[in-house]
Amino acid sequence: MRFLHKQQTLVTAMFAKIFSTWFILALAGFLSFSAHAADDSLRVDASTLVTAIEQQHQTAVVLDARSEALYQQDHIPGALNFPVNWTYAHKKTNGQVIEPNQAQTLFRKLGLDIHTPVIIYDDGALVDAARLFWTLEVYGLQKVKVLSTGYDYWTNKGYPTTDRVPFVTPSKYIAEVKHQRLATKFSTLLATKNPNDLIIDARPLPAYLGEQSSAKRFGHIPTAISIPASHNLKLENHMASFQPVNALEKVYSDIPKNKKVIIYCAIGRISATNYFALRELGYDVANYDASWKQWGNDLALPIANPSFSKDNEN
Repeated sequence: MRFLHKQQTLVTAMFAKIFSTWFILALAGFLSFSAHAADDSLRVDASTLVTAIEQQHQTAVVLDARSEALYQQDHIPGALNFPVNWTYAHKKTNGQVIEPNQAQTLFRKLGLDIHTPVIIYDDGALVDAARLFWTLEVYGLQKVKVLSTGYDYWTNKGYPTTDRVPFVTPSKYIAEVKHQRLATKFSTLLATKNPNDLIIDARPLPAYLGEQSSAKRFGHIPTAISIPASHNLKLENHMASFQPVNALEKVYSDIPKNKKVIIYCAIGRISATNYFALRELGYDVANYDASWKQWGNDLALPIANPSFSKDNEN
């Protein structure tokens, strides 16, 4: 009997240990999941970033999308300079993104790879920060966020700045294009004929209506709907910030989540704010980088011109 009692005691202890271990692992998994869920936002507010910098807890690479001249004057402590102009292959022609070999050289120089956590800021318009955000996602970076307000807000709040340029250990990044994030004129043309795709024109409404144009032709891509880039932003005290998520949900409430969305503007710049908004809302979205500057100047591509049709009616 004493032997049986001892065996029961050992079995009970063994099960208690197993349950204890399981509980700790389950709790750790829950905490990990909760932390991940709380970190789903693609934006970071300035107060969070300044606290992390002051407490030396900042681990993300901060990228300044402003010009080299402005960066050299002063910038957020620890920030590296990635001027938004570096994202364009030929900005004067259209908005096509840099080639993979160019991206690879730049990313290595800045110490970036696909797992590098990144926070981007610009002067405060948020357009260039969004364009850089999109470019990094095109080339596979998985942990990119945008500072929800720009550098003007940062300095206006009296947050710390510096002119010191940090030392960078180059990375071994290998360029790989994520085609689901990058639309071309060919994929956009196919989208005009595909009921499962939806095209959004991010230009101001007069451009969509064919009343003004950055290209030879006036109008918009057939089947495209108009959601101007300005709808993604709000202004307070002459400073821009992204609309809250609940406001963005209203802006895009008519867009089904099961659609593949393609965004365009004139050069794939302001449309990047639509891209950012839709990414934050969980849509499958791509930015057509060459945009209207390419489409509107290619006579072989179809267009819709409401203003022309209206003129013919009168």
